[in-house]
Amino acid sequence: MLNRTFAACIGAALLLSACGGKSETPSPTAPASAPSASAASQAGLDTNKTYIVATDASYAPMEYMEGNKVVGFSHDVLDAAAKSENVKLEFVNTPFEGILANVDKGDSDIALASISITDERKQQVDFSDPYFQATQMVITTERHADSIKSFADLKTRAVSVQHSTSGDNILQNLQGKDSTNIKRFDTMPLAFKELESGGVDAVVGDSSVVGYYFSQNPNAKLHTLIDPSFPTENYAFAFRKGRNDGLREAINKGLSTIKANGTYDKIHAQWFSSAPQASGQ
Repeated sequence: MLNRTFAACIGAALLLSACGGKSETPSPTAPASAPSASAASQAGLDTNKTYIVATDASYAPMEYMEGNKVVGFSHDVLDAAAKSENVKLEFVNTPFEGILANVDKGDSDIALASISITDERKQQVDFSDPYFQATQMVITTERHADSIKSFADLKTRAVSVQHSTSGDNILQNLQGKDSTNIKRFDTMPLAFKELESGGVDAVVGDSSVVGYYFSQNPNAKLHTLIDPSFPTENYAFAFRKGRNDGLREAINKGLSTIKANGTYDKIHAQWFSSAPQASGQ
């Protein structure tokens, strides 16, 4: 059912949540005994290096530009996890379409873009442990509220999405890959502008971002919908497949640390009103 109250709709969605080197090889004079756990965890990690993070910084409140700096929930989580392991990062704004290929080619070391873990993406990159859970959300205007009451009602509607996202994928499943009613944009702000101008009847995107847009436009008479058919999605950071295990292990260790010491909860409270779910580790 459509819900005009942000707290009820996005609150339910948010309660779902919550390196470039090779592995070191022992020298011929090294003792035969196995390396310690701490030494193993540092394999392939260079704490003197600054690792490049490719991020689609157009996805408020998860990751977006504020002046010339990348900010947001995902940014703060990765930054805190990295600092706990003495890992240095540099964030570079990168278009979402092709961001995994960017990591795959070694142009960057980590991809941060509210990336949902999928079996298809696992074939291309390695993922960190999950750091957030979300689902898809539909948003429309008062004009279409009475006729769009479920995801199925978008079957023949003009709908905008961000290119190559989960919203794009599920809409293709509904309308067909060749549907001319799917309007793809490079960023979610552009997808929302298409709704504002009347070019589409609805937008489909991640609940974290759609819900934030809803909350920032209280006078726009917008309506949101989470369909029961929408699956839960786990966000994670992406790494070059099979080549950055040391960096990935360090970030995973950092995630565990900030979840255990309360830092993650503080970051979550800064960006969202609801508490993270204890699972999603």
